[in-house]
Amino acid sequence: MHPCQKKVLVLSGHLDTVPTGSIEWEHEPFGGVRVGNRLYGRGSTDMKGGVAAMVLAMEYLHRAGIRLGGTLRFAGTVGEEVDCLGAKAVASRGQIDDATAMVISEPSNNQPFIAHKGALWLEVATYGKTAHGSMPDQGVNAIMAMARFIHKLNSYRFSYQPHPLLGGPTMNIGVIQGGVKTNVVPDQCTMMLDIRTVPGQSHPEIIDGLNLLLEQVCEPANARFAIRAVNDLPAVTTAAEDAFIKLSLDTAKQYLGRESTVRGVNYYTDASVYGPRLDIPILIYGPGEPTMAHQPDEWIEVDKYMEAIRFYMGLAVAYLGISKDQ
Repeated sequence: MHPCQKKVLVLSGHLDTVPTGSIEWEHEPFGGVRVGNRLYGRGSTDMKGGVAAMVLAMEYLHRAGIRLGGTLRFAGTVGEEVDCLGAKAVASRGQIDDATAMVISEPSNNQPFIAHKGALWLEVATYGKTAHGSMPDQGVNAIMAMARFIHKLNSYRFSYQPHPLLGGPTMNIGVIQGGVKTNVVPDQCTMMLDIRTVPGQSHPEIIDGLNLLLEQVCEPANARFAIRAVNDLPAVTTAAEDAFIKLSLDTAKQYLGRESTVRGVNYYTDASVYGPRLDIPILIYGPGEPTMAHQPDEWIEVDKYMEAIRFYMGLAVAYLGISKDQ
């Protein structure tokens, strides 16, 4: 950051949630029921608890009459649970291009995360030729072509360097659809593939490698194929030695009374959009419990929520300073 540049701290969070699911909840999903130290409800941990804590931190600083030496801004987005649509809109409009540091309040159990994996969601389709089910030799079975591709995936190895906080990439087959009718040779099969990548991996190279695998299983059987990226977000990391990260750890120690160690996380955040564009330190720090995200009877611990408010207030003052005009 240039010495004359005014500091701008952006507090960021997404406003959308995932559906409640088909499993019955013990507590009303939208009731905000508190039982002991837990507040239940969809989005309580991911991530309306973090969003509310950030907004209240700003409100309390204002009520206290504290005039900061820089700019404190909140960026609330929609569509993060899909493809970071809101963050892409904020970035394309240049609304936070002046940011010098950012905190995203995704659920981290009030632990400092400085790295997260990228997401490459691929729609893989194989195409064959219909025929009567009693005469499969007259057709080209798209499901069988996909099955051979899946078999190849079982032994597929990514090219990557292990990340000290994130380890290696992962791959999950989330959806598979195909076929017309029991007695018809299927002419199409579609699969959704969820790949989580680590810094240094090239998404285009991954797609090229999967295309090669598909060629190997489809061409001998006269089947065709296609790959389409439906979500393409890079991995994000900030150096543990960054001054803002160190300040964040010091703030947690001062206001919460505990030492913290930086970590990485497998999920992605809006940082996948903001990081490459802004090239600023990004901290993921929120009061939610990561394992409760998207779960039935989602909850957040009230004391963690209160801790987060204190942390955001303290960090804003520590990073931006107090205005001399106050």
